[in-house]
Amino acid sequence: MVPGEENQLVPKEDVFWRCRQNIFDEMKKKFLQIENAAEEPRVLCIIQDTTNSKTVNERITLNLPASTPVRKLFEDVANKVGYINGTFDLAWGNGVNTADTAPLDHTSDKSLLDANFEPGKKNFLHLIDKDGEQPQMMLEDSNNVDDSMHDRFIGPLPREGSVASTSDYVSQSYSYSSILNKSETGYVGLVNQAMTCYLNSLLQTLFMTPEFRNALYKWEFEESEEDPVTSIPYQLQRLFVLLQTSKKRAIETTDVTRSFGWDSSEAWQQHDVQELCRVMFDALEQKWKQTEQADLINELYQGKLKDYVRCLECGYEGWRIDTYLDIPLVIRPYGSSQAFASVEEALHAFIQPEILDGPNQYFCERCKKKCDARKGLRFLHFPYLLTLQLKRFDFDYTTMHRIKLNDRMSFPEELDMSTFIDIEDEKSPQTESCTDSGAENEGSCHSDQMSNDFSTDDAVDEGICLESSGGTEKISKPGLEKNSLMYELFSVMVHSGSAAGGHYYACIKSFSDEQWYSFNDQHVSRITQEDIKKTHGGSSGSRGYYSSAFASSTNAYMLIYRLKDPTRNAKFLEVEEYPEHIKNLVQKERELEEQEKRQREIERNTCKIKLFCLHPMKQVMMENKLEVHKDKTLKEAVEMAYKMMDLEEVIPLDCCRLVKYDEFHDYLERSYEGEEDTPMGLLLGGVKSTYMFDLLLETRKPDQVFQSYKPGEVMVKVHVVDLKAETVAAPITVRAYLNQTVTEFKQLISKATHLAAESMRIVLERCYNDLRLLSVPSKTLKAEGFFRSNKVFVESSETLDHQAAFTDSHLWKLLDRHANTIRLFVLLPEQSPGSYSKRTAYQKAGGDSSNVEGDCERVKGPAGSFKSVDAILEESTEKLKSLSLQQQQQQQQQDGDNGDSSKSTETSDFENIESPLNERGSSTSVDNRELEQHIQTSDPENFQSEERSDSDVNNDRSTSSVDSDILSSSHSSDTLCNADSAQIPLANGLDSHSITSSRRTKANEGKKETWDTAEEDSGTDSEYDESGKSRGEMQYVYFKADPYAADEGSGEGHKWLMVHVDKRITLAAFKQHLEPFVGVLSSHFKVFRVYTSNQEFESVRLNETLSSFSDDTKITIRLGRALKKGEYRVKVCQLLVNEQEPCKFLLDAVFAKGMTVRQSKEELIPQLREQCGLDLSIDRFRLRKKTWKNPGTVFLDYHIYEEDINISSNWEVFLEVLDGVEKMKSMSQLAILSKRWRPSEMKLDPFQELVLESNSVDELREKLSEISGIPLEDIEFAKGRGTFPCDISVLDIHQDLDWNPKVSTLNVWPLYICDDGAVIFYRDKTEEIMELTEEQRNELMKKESSRLQKTGHRVTYSPRKEKALKIYLDGAPNKEVAQD
Repeated sequence: MVPGEENQLVPKEDVFWRCRQNIFDEMKKKFLQIENAAEEPRVLCIIQDTTNSKTVNERITLNLPASTPVRKLFEDVANKVGYINGTFDLAWGNGVNTADTAPLDHTSDKSLLDANFEPGKKNFLHLIDKDGEQPQMMLEDSNNVDDSMHDRFIGPLPREGSVASTSDYVSQSYSYSSILNKSETGYVGLVNQAMTCYLNSLLQTLFMTPEFRNALYKWEFEESEEDPVTSIPYQLQRLFVLLQTSKKRAIETTDVTRSFGWDSSEAWQQHDVQELCRVMFDALEQKWKQTEQADLINELYQGKLKDYVRCLECGYEGWRIDTYLDIPLVIRPYGSSQAFASVEEALHAFIQPEILDGPNQYFCERCKKKCDARKGLRFLHFPYLLTLQLKRFDFDYTTMHRIKLNDRMSFPEELDMSTFIDIEDEKSPQTESCTDSGAENEGSCHSDQMSNDFSTDDAVDEGICLESSGGTEKISKPGLEKNSLMYELFSVMVHSGSAAGGHYYACIKSFSDEQWYSFNDQHVSRITQEDIKKTHGGSSGSRGYYSSAFASSTNAYMLIYRLKDPTRNAKFLEVEEYPEHIKNLVQKERELEEQEKRQREIERNTCKIKLFCLHPMKQVMMENKLEVHKDKTLKEAVEMAYKMMDLEEVIPLDCCRLVKYDEFHDYLERSYEGEEDTPMGLLLGGVKSTYMFDLLLETRKPDQVFQSYKPGEVMVKVHVVDLKAETVAAPITVRAYLNQTVTEFKQLISKATHLAAESMRIVLERCYNDLRLLSVPSKTLKAEGFFRSNKVFVESSETLDHQAAFTDSHLWKLLDRHANTIRLFVLLPEQSPGSYSKRTAYQKAGGDSSNVEGDCERVKGPAGSFKSVDAILEESTEKLKSLSLQQQQQQQQQDGDNGDSSKSTETSDFENIESPLNERGSSTSVDNRELEQHIQTSDPENFQSEERSDSDVNNDRSTSSVDSDILSSSHSSDTLCNADSAQIPLANGLDSHSITSSRRTKANEGKKETWDTAEEDSGTDSEYDESGKSRGEMQYVYFKADPYAADEGSGEGHKWLMVHVDKRITLAAFKQHLEPFVGVLSSHFKVFRVYTSNQEFESVRLNETLSSFSDDTKITIRLGRALKKGEYRVKVCQLLVNEQEPCKFLLDAVFAKGMTVRQSKEELIPQLREQCGLDLSIDRFRLRKKTWKNPGTVFLDYHIYEEDINISSNWEVFLEVLDGVEKMKSMSQLAILSKRWRPSEMKLDPFQELVLESNSVDELREKLSEISGIPLEDIEFAKGRGTFPCDISVLDIHQDLDWNPKVSTLNVWPLYICDDGAVIFYRDKTEEIMELTEEQRNELMKKESSRLQKTGHRVTYSPRKEKALKIYLDGAPNKEVAQD
């Protein structure tokens, strides 16, 4: 349908059918091409872009007909990657045709088939630099002179991988390479640091203001007077020079923000562009004092207006002169649903006077009474650059939130301000000079002249931190004549978003070509006048006062006009007009940019790969990152790696080489023999962001020769096993092929180890503890399960062990032990065990005692090495046999001299250990079996019954005095240094180095330690079974302990053991093996596992194994009775309700299942007396539930643990000392803590406990009235908030709490008081609150803040406040200001 000549729409059928036929012809042509192409062979081209490290891993795939010209291939590649055709080359890659490495001719008309491309196969190509120059990016829509709508888009543009002012409004998508090419507009953008779009918009506006830019260029920086980093004008000058001369698409603003004194966190703060404008101008004024630019801001941006009040009865007028830098215009008057249609309407409303009448009457000094008056504003002078702020942000008093008004407000391209200026005021003498003397005239100002918006007095309020203030601002001369106030619009700062956040960008008209541009962070594009009109805003329909939430959120926020005055309108300085210092600055910045470009080129051609090296002396694997240019040879790279690993003084350079390495599998993939002069880029496969392999700097001894590693080989670590000595040697490395047979593999190992291949047994460890004997000679290694990196054990001896089944052989048992043995570091207790003489199975003789170290010293051999544990045990046995009545008497005498035997003494470690117990099951020798039999005949239970009375046995439920050493389950432990790397002989010769080598892998190092499950146990397992026989004696397990000298940091007097033990041992057996070294029975010491954070947790599940323990785990042994089945360790804390810290730890106690509360109190009494100095009777204290710091249910004496009271491991209870007799007799009662608030004195009374018989509110009121004397009808109460003691500031308590809730019972909302321990505040409602002066309030606020901080409570809750925008003139925030 097209318009006809008679302005009627008539169908044109011939045109329609002609168009349809053309479409059919085109489709037919396409189908024929497709059909022909289907019959023609295809060439698959895979192109890798190696010109950029960002794109080196990307592949471009093209499937083209074989007849396609090479020229067309280049065009297709250019379109795919976005490069300009002719600025790059294509060369053969690592696929077929690798012999021809010359670049292809991009102008050739040869077909792909004639150019040696192979149809049906993959043809690999590399996209490379042309003549050493980086490919040029294809400009968007470069052929469209008028710019497409995409180019002229001025809204917020999405940007990948960056953040703008909010998550909803972000900047345009760009990559690092895209900012290297300048925009086709000729202008340079600014990079958004994170949320600095508001800053970018203002900076671009100032840059596009000729008068401001020219004046800034004329200012010269004196480096001798100021640091360039903190000089705001100098950094702005540098930024403007870069914006004018840089070849980049966008530049950074970090140097400018650094001169503001901002750190990186400021980049994530949202601020208002108008606020930034005022603060920045003030900062520039301060910096430009006593320079030619001192009055620049005022000359360009400052105007004047009169604020007046005129009496309507006598005509008397009071007035003052104000200055302004911008005019704030209201979008909609308060309460109105209609917005101003235009800027002109808003300006008229701005100067529209209001009538002061009724209660708002004005007191006239001439009439000496209140009169009706007219109050308003009059413009006296408009600035050269007029700034209008459209106040789009308002406050919704219904929702109590800020909102944005998106209503339409139009603004003209040219604005005539002559209608808004007051000619009479401008000509009046009062206007010429408004001073204090002017107040003598009737019509003159009766108040001092208002300081301008940017005076130093208001510096802090405006966000400027000054060290000193001084000086006053001059008021500029009167404005221009009325007929010359025509302004032209040149900058529109647009806000897109909501009141909660959004995105700023600027639409700016260039005075050079009168063209409008959109400056949207790093993106600059041309726009039209129609795009400017889109920023007027507008909503669809009327939906009430706050209807603009439904409107477009993108609209103008700040407008800047320039006065049209040919005598003042300036043009931008040309390059030849630059001052000399600016020319030098331009040259300096160009050199820096060229240097940066060269550095980028180097970076783009640098290979970055992980480098490893096993230090030849320290035997420690070192890791670093090798950065080598792709053109550097392998020989040069080896030298770089050699220096990087600091091997100059360790080993010669010719004893090092680089090999391809797989760190994850610990596999050497290949070596590079004969390729010393090959470039690294070729060896590594080009410059890539990540590599699928690493490099290893391999070293050798001068008399050794490097082994050749070929691709396809597998690496095998071979451990030689000596059955006679029961040792597993350190590994040697051999390389084999997967297609080799077991027989061939034996021959290979025989050459490396010099063992006989005929009698050789090979055991493959495929995974942890999965041992497989290679018994089929003809089977290949691949069939046996070999992979890249493998570990085998070999043994070759003429023993009968060959005839036994593998799982029954000595070899299997030795390897099984090797795989399951772990190394532990055990810290022995520092506390002397002598005070435990009455609690152990054997009496200790104090006179002849010595410590373990002394034992070890006595048994040292000639070589100075320690004897085995068996020797120590033999001596211990003799000491046990020699115990006599005289020693027992000496012990009793010692107890009498020392007083209370339960108190521990501060003596040296193990001072009283004379007879350490036997290490059961640690050896199979005849002497040890006899020793076991000897100790077993002395049954511990029977021995205890003979040596202790019944009362002693019963009292054994209570913990010993050493339990007080364990104040919490998180004692810090001294850090252990690594053990000596030398091999330590284990029992029967098994070396300690090989014990753990199979498990010291990356997988175990990265594995998180699992928490010991004992902490979650509701009890413990008994250490003995029903027959009384130790469970540790039922099974043979490997255990060996050696004294270990820890390095500094372990603490003086600490003794360490290095224990190698089979991790399948139970905790009970492990403890029994430690008895000889601790000096007491296993039931009288505790095992604490130390985790990586140095936290300690007790291990109590005696029948569980050490399988959760890993190599080099630290263990702390603490003296104290270990828990038995049904027992629980309980932390007892004292409740001090009226103290600053209401919770005080007392001791660790042991409560048992079935025990009553009274029984536990009886056992606590002696411990409290001995350890805490508290002498209490059983009826003068109570126990109650503890939840964090909150006191809970009161436990009555007849309550039974586990039946009436749930108890668990690591349980906590409060102990509360009573002032009198216990009032709580029944569970139906309720104990409440009350505190009186006295508003007339601004203080709180101490806590008093109330015991209620029911949950009635009336009873609570009666009790409160009874203890306070307040009449019942005047009682008001409120429940405390938060953690006990529910502290609250006395400045807030009167209004913040929910006083006098309308409820009849305590167990309903909002009280929910159902358990003991609730906090109730109460007051007398007739008591008036104290009136405080400002000084008293400030003083009280400081005291309350200090008090509440000490108790860990905040004064009041306050939501996160917006951070004030500040510019720091000294380049760094002032600490005092920051605290404010």
